[in-house]
Amino acid sequence: MARPPALPVEDKLHIVLSILAGESTIAAAARKHGLSEQTIGNWKKQFIQGGREGLSGTARTERASARETALKAEIDNLRAALDEVRVQLRVWMNSEEQAFPSRTLR
Repeated sequence: MARPPALPVEDKLHIVLSILAGESTIAAAARKHGLSEQTIGNWKKQFIQGGREGLSGTARTERASARETALKAEIDNLRAALDEVRVQLRVWMNSEEQAFPSRTLR
C-alpha cells in the first residue's frame, strides 16, 4: 500500500485544532482523512510539545544560544587573524626601518 501524500501544515493544524476543541476525535479524523490514528496522535503530541516549548522560551533560547556560540567562535577566529596580521605588519615595518633608516613609516 502506497504512503499517502504529505498534508500541508495548515491541514494538519486544522485537524489537530478540531480534535483539541472537541469537534472531532482522533479516530474520526483518521477515518475522514484516510490517515492512521497514530499519525494524528503524533501530530497532536508535536503540537502540544511545540506550544509548551514556545511558552517556556526553550526553543528560542536554544536557537539563540547556538547562534551566539557560532558568532563567538567567528569573533575568536577573526581576532586571531587580526593579531597575526598585526605581528606581520610589525615585522614588515621593522625590516623596512632597518633597510631604510632615514624613512619614517607611521
